[in-house]
Amino acid sequence: MNKVVFITGATSGIGAATARLFAKTGGYDLILAGRRADRLRDLKKELKEMHGTNVHVMSFDVRDYRSGVAALDALTENFRHIDILVNNAGRATDLVKFQEGDIRNWDEVIDINIKGFIYMARIVSERMVRQGGGHIVNLGSIAGTEPYESGNVYCATKHAVHALSRGMRIDLLGTGVKVTEIRPGKVETEFSLIRFHGDEAKAAKVYEGIRPLTGDDIAGAILWAVTQPAHVNIDEIVVTPVSQANSYYNKKEFE
Repeated sequence: MNKVVFITGATSGIGAATARLFAKTGGYDLILAGRRADRLRDLKKELKEMHGTNVHVMSFDVRDYRSGVAALDALTENFRHIDILVNNAGRATDLVKFQEGDIRNWDEVIDINIKGFIYMARIVSERMVRQGGGHIVNLGSIAGTEPYESGNVYCATKHAVHALSRGMRIDLLGTGVKVTEIRPGKVETEFSLIRFHGDEAKAAKVYEGIRPLTGDDIAGAILWAVTQPAHVNIDEIVVTPVSQANSYYNKKEFE
């Protein structure tokens, strides 16, 4: 019987790459969630045609707890036993000094990266405990322990993800539910384009002179973590490009 994988933020980047890798690997049915319904439909069609994957899509905002509960409660029987949650939805909305920050941007990043993250983990973890097992994979960041200049509130949200992942690991001991945090460095996705509100030049500058990670790189780490033996829990994985030692030290590989 196939395992059921629920991926949030599946419309692009790491989420979409993870969906494609699980579909290609085989043995998984997918629940894909995100706000852009058209992208979800396109991805479902792609995975069905290329790999014959059984895919259910649902479009809702992770910041809306009630919508999340309703969406999962409405799942058909063949999708209700969620084996793996990839808690991936998140974003950054600026890169400015704290004293220049826009409260509206901060509200959005806090609501998605902390409240939305908590909501999805809370809804699914309760179900996993009832069924006697499962695996929650939380997408954090190296910014979760190493704040960087102008990252302020975004870094704070990823510190929260790191702390919550550790807390979930403790609280879920004895339930059969595994918890893993994936903490990437620089990954080239739509992340920076969204952070800079569509400014392509600013987004490109983030990765200037280096070869960044890709969504596929992180998807590979996720797949490895969830395919370990039943008695093994991978607590966290930190993944960086060769040219990035941590949040502070980067070395350009080329001009």
